[in-house]
Amino acid sequence: MAAEKSGISLLPPDFHWKPVDFGDGPPKDAPPPPLAVLENFRNKKFAGTGFNTIFRPNNVFSTATSPSLVNPPPPQPSTAAVLELNLTTETLYFSDQLGNVPNRGFQNQGDINLNGISYLQHVKDVTNTGTGKADGEPTDIHAETGFWMNVPASNVNPVVGNTLLRMASIPHGTTINAQGGPAVPQGEPNAPSIGKRDITPFQLQGGQRIPKHIESQIATNSDTPRLPKDLTLFMKEGTITQAILSDPATVLNNVNAQLTITNTLTFNVTTSNSTPFSPPPVPFVTEGGGTANSAFLVGATSDTPNANAIEMDATFWVETVTSTITIPVSTPNTKLPLPLQPAFKPLDGSPPPPLPTFLVTPPQTVTQPIVMNVKYTQIQYAQIVYLQFAGLVWPHASVATLVLAEPIVIDAAAFATAE
Repeated sequence: MAAEKSGISLLPPDFHWKPVDFGDGPPKDAPPPPLAVLENFRNKKFAGTGFNTIFRPNNVFSTATSPSLVNPPPPQPSTAAVLELNLTTETLYFSDQLGNVPNRGFQNQGDINLNGISYLQHVKDVTNTGTGKADGEPTDIHAETGFWMNVPASNVNPVVGNTLLRMASIPHGTTINAQGGPAVPQGEPNAPSIGKRDITPFQLQGGQRIPKHIESQIATNSDTPRLPKDLTLFMKEGTITQAILSDPATVLNNVNAQLTITNTLTFNVTTSNSTPFSPPPVPFVTEGGGTANSAFLVGATSDTPNANAIEMDATFWVETVTSTITIPVSTPNTKLPLPLQPAFKPLDGSPPPPLPTFLVTPPQTVTQPIVMNVKYTQIQYAQIVYLQFAGLVWPHASVATLVLAEPIVIDAAAFATAE
């Protein structure tokens, strides 16, 4: 089976990285460095669903908690922020490989050549407060562009092994440079072990996190600075529950409970150059990495930020899902190809997982249903951006499950192994 290439290029179509040849480096026709795990993304388009939480800074002009300016909310943790919850849809475009991207070493450190792909991410809010489902009017809430790079090891300055590098720009006024080790295969079982992601705000005292639980984190509390306020319908549909508020990674685990995952590659990146806030521990890589924020986000002084993004940690899982599709009985008049989706195991109280579409053209008339084994790639991620304001650090969590957006074409040869 094969998928149509559907990446998006953020560079001119004839642009291809190569070192300038002055006779002191590799030949101009040298093959590009490997992409490693990024090969799974190359020139593809993924789409799917997810969940986003963000504590938005509150102010005396906010209508979310202050319908008038007569009694503005006091600057206490319970009212300093509005907890916004978004059921999301997402599209993630990846370009073809960039080629040889040279980094010049100094003195005893030789040159290294990077390779990578550009990407463009679109996230929409589809929260429907009238149904508790993700079927509302789409509202664009996030756009991000940047590069994923595979960085080879350097042996002198610094002494660092192979790393992955994510460089991103977000229109709110933040840019990030996040780095981590190469992808690691998941052991048995093959489904990923996705640990807890906690959105509880905290104070930093002597390097320790002092949690400050907020009333809006209680799902049954409908009189609180939160959007949506009333989660009754969402709890009924299983889209936003107390378990999900306590740990947004529950959304990913609920998806995987409905699937058979037979292989997983895991990698982490962080902007921190010491100990990241988020589990699992992201290996210390180098003194590189960090965030940069606009003046408005940083605020007038270090004590009065509006929403200073001080750190971003993210874990990605590239998974192989094994399933089946059932080719129905057909006649000479059946319209081909057949668009079919793979089977999954429904989980009570949870929405179904995002599924790709397979395009099937049977080589002959199908007189009885045919069950065919299929495999496809699924990307999951759990990301937390840490925002600083009102004397606290506020975790801003995003999770998503993505599959190929374009149909996967079944080769005719696959029918030889179908049941």
